Amino acid sequence: MTAHATVDQRGYLVRVGDKAPDFEIEMTDGTRVRLSDYAGKVVMLQFTASWCSVCRREMPVIEDEIWKINKDKDFALIGIDRDEPRDVVIEFGGKTGVTYPLGLDPGANIFGLYADKKSGVTRNVIIDKSGNIAFLTRLFQKAEFEEMKGAINTLLEE
Repeated sequence: MTAHATVDQRGYLVRVGDKAPDFEIEMTDGTRVRLSDYAGKVVMLQFTASWCSVCRREMPVIEDEIWKINKDKDFALIGIDRDEPRDVVIEFGGKTGVTYPLGLDPGANIFGLYADKKSGVTRNVIIDKSGNIAFLTRLFQKAEFEEMKGAINTLLEE
């Protein structure tokens, strides 16, 4: 199943259990990857932007509590920066101290596959090894973040 026609209360167009919409993204280093390249891995999509204060608070926690712990497992993490030029995204990554890969989303076209473009960027999408959406977050709330970490750990054990 693909994106729903209706937007949920958090601005999502997709639901847990849906097949994650595939996309191609240009990373800050100029390489291009497709979500489908990560088939067989647990994938975290982190939608972000430099102007987002909540994102700036969340990203170092993602780095320390998710990326550093799981990067050598069957896990991939892509930070998807909404509608900003490469130099801004590279500087943003440096300022937040993240080492996970960041990609460019001009026009918020990738964001628009997952959420209404009028909704906010602080959101994470967890995708299971079969390419299905397993968990969705909105904003940076500690309880939900802990639940997401648990979901990632469970999916990695499967």
